[in-house]
Formats: sequence, structure tokens, C-alpha cells
Amino acid sequence: MFTAWNEFRRGKRSKPDVQTFEYTLEDNIFQLHQDLTEGAYRHGSYQQFRITDPKVRLISKSSVRDRLLHHAVYRMLYPAWDKTFIWDSYSCRNGKGTHKAFKRLEQFSRQVTNNYTKSCWALKLDIRKFFDSIDHKILMNLLETRISDERLLKLLQNIISSFSITDLSTSLHYAQDDRSSKGMPLGNLTSQLFANIYLDPLDKFVKHHLK
Repeated sequence: MFTAWNEFRRGKRSKPDVQTFEYTLEDNIFQLHQDLTEGAYRHGSYQQFRITDPKVRLISKSSVRDRLLHHAVYRMLYPAWDKTFIWDSYSCRNGKGTHKAFKRLEQFSRQVTNNYTKSCWALKLDIRKFFDSIDHKILMNLLETRISDERLLKLLQNIISSFSITDLSTSLHYAQDDRSSKGMPLGNLTSQLFANIYLDPLDKFVKHHLK
């Protein structure tokens, strides 16, 4: 928890909510640890605001306590899952990113076009309202394929079901432990990893079956 805190607070120490949590840091962390140990932890609600990057996105911000837990969970899950993703998955992964994806695309383009002496085709696509449409039941089934610890699965269910979209155009509701819901908050660190886990079967289908 303390290691996760040191990672979480980078660049955030001037934020009032972070300063308030840090003022009684040990008490807050020990209480969080006790709640987790006793199975009493429940994820809190979200504050929402919009950003433009360049299109407008709705960001859902959880409490410092919950975001600290996200970092602790991420530190456990990321190493186990990252090594299972295909090499050419570049979003939200250590040592990857947009620039390396572009260089890889350039490398493939040179190969396919015989050093740009003939034409090639590329498919560019997007999943409409991807984060809003993530199915909680499908995501939990994917997590269960590699996690056998029931307490960890219950915790992940707690985090996932803390956010739900009832109407993909507008509405947000709090739906604790509801596997039939959909939606993932833009803002949670865990959402980045869950998104990669969710689309990993599609990546492998395109790479290994469609070639």
C-alpha cells in the first residue's frame, strides 16, 4: 500500500484531496488494509467533469482512498497480464505508446510495399463508445480465466461494478456487485488494464486467425 501510495502521489501532492489524505496517511492506509482484510471494503462514488483532448470526454474521478487501491491492484495484475498480450498492442503499456506504434507501422509498411514500390492497404477502425459499452460479465469472465483467488475476484467485482452506464448517451448509476451492467470509468488506472484485457481476445483473433 505504501509503495502504491508513492506511485499514486507523483504530480498530485498539491491537490487538496491528496493533501488531506496524506495528513493522516498511516491511519488511512491501515484502515484501508483492515477493511480489505475483513472484506468490508466498498468502492465509493465518483465525481465527474469533462475534458477536451481534442474531443469532449467525460472523466469520472474516484476518491483518493479508492484510487490508492486501484494502484495497489494494478501493481499486482499488470505484470501477470502484460506478458500475455500480443507484441503489437501499444496502448497503456510500459515501454509502448503512440510513437513506438507508429514506428512499427512504418516497419510493416516498408515490408508490405517492398520499400514503398507498390501499394498496400491499412484498416483504421474505432469501437463506438468503447468504455461505456464494456460488459461487466464478460470482463469478469476474462479475469476469472487467470485468477483463482476468490477474495481478489470479489474485490475486482467491487471495483468494476462501482460504475455503470444505464443509457449509453447520458446516464450513470451506482450498481454495486451487478454483473449485468456495462461501462468503465475514464479516470481509473484499473480501467486502462481492464480495457486491454477486454480487447485481448480480439487482438489475438485478428493476428492468429485472420493473419
